[in-house]
Order: sequence, then structure tokens, then C-alpha cells
Amino acid sequence: MSDPDPGGGGFLSPSNEQRCRARLAAAAGRSRAAAVAAAVLVPLCSVRGRPALLFTLRSRRLGGPHSGDVSFPGGRRDPADTDAVATALRETREELGLEVRAASVWGQLRTLPDRGQLVAPVVANLGPLEDLTLTPNPDEVEEVFTLPLDHLLREDNQGYTHFRAAAAGRYGYTLPVFLHGPHRVWGLTAIVTELLLELLAPGRYRRKTHVPGRSPPA
Repeated sequence: MSDPDPGGGGFLSPSNEQRCRARLAAAAGRSRAAAVAAAVLVPLCSVRGRPALLFTLRSRRLGGPHSGDVSFPGGRRDPADTDAVATALRETREELGLEVRAASVWGQLRTLPDRGQLVAPVVANLGPLEDLTLTPNPDEVEEVFTLPLDHLLREDNQGYTHFRAAAAGRYGYTLPVFLHGPHRVWGLTAIVTELLLELLAPGRYRRKTHVPGRSPPA
């Protein structure tokens, strides 16, 4: 299959959606179920016909280590949530006032460690942003913004942060950073963004970083 054309909306085309759903389902079938403590929604959308990714800026009222950070809608799993998808959809409803249909969910990316807990990223397509009414909860969300996928795929908008291993005095791992948008995308949100780009455009994007919990690419 040829690479999707970002200018023509190919990333969100039915054929690419089908391919991504199949890959996510296959990966889920190969991995053992893990108990996740939290989940985030990774919200694909289109803005004036251009495929994009929706981000939030966490309210500084929340406090804690992620206050004021760029993030995806999400949070800790509630005992009433049946699975990670239910957590992601509930948190999106609470944070953005947006009801996301289960049919819009493509699947789940690999779980990621964050401060001693596992977080499940759930991919969904919200459709045209112009057709949605967002009512962000000011206690949780300071701002909502989007970045076109072709922006995220441009190398001049991609950066990396190197971290030294505590004992060895050398670089231990590298994490992605996405630049030149309204806000810098880094941390766990950047890792999830990178995994999403790898899924959507395998011919155009190859991860250069070491995702925690996985061996570095050869």
C-alpha cells in the first residue's frame, strides 16, 4: 500500500483506517492483557479538511507534576470503567464535554509506563472539528489546540531530548519533542504522538527514540 497523502486527507481515509485498525488488533492479540491505571484518548480529527491531532493544555489549577503540560484527554481509571476505552471516553466527556462514540475508536496503542503506573493510549477519529462542540472544563483544561499531521511529520518540527544514565555518565535514553506549534509537545504525550505517527505513516515516519519498556531500534 502506498503512503497516505497528508494533503489529500489520506491518513484518515477508510483504507488507512482499516489498515491501522488491523495492526492495532493484531498487536493487542499478541500482547498479554495488562492492568492499566489510566488511559488517554488520542484524538485524530480534521481541520478544514486537513488531518490533525487534538491536544489539550492541562489547567494549572490541577497542581501536580503534569500541571500546565500539553496532554491528551485522559486520567485515572474509575472502578466503574469496564476497560481502558471506557476510561478514555469518560475522561474525554468530563474534560471536553464531548461524547465520542465507541465506533470511532480504532484501537489501543501499546501501554506505556508513567510514574510507576501503566497508561493506555486509545486512538479515535473525532471527524471534522468544525462539526464538534467542545466545552472544556476550566478546572481541568486550560486550552485546546490542534496540530496538522503534516506539521508533526516534518523533520524540522521534530526534536529529541537526551537523558544520561544515572550511574554510567552517558546517554541512557532519548525522548521525542515536537516543536514550532502553539506549545511544545514533550513527555508522555510526545511518546504517544510518535507511536501514532509510526502507525499512521510507516513509510514516512520511523521512530528514532527509545520508548521506555522496549529495546532501542537497531
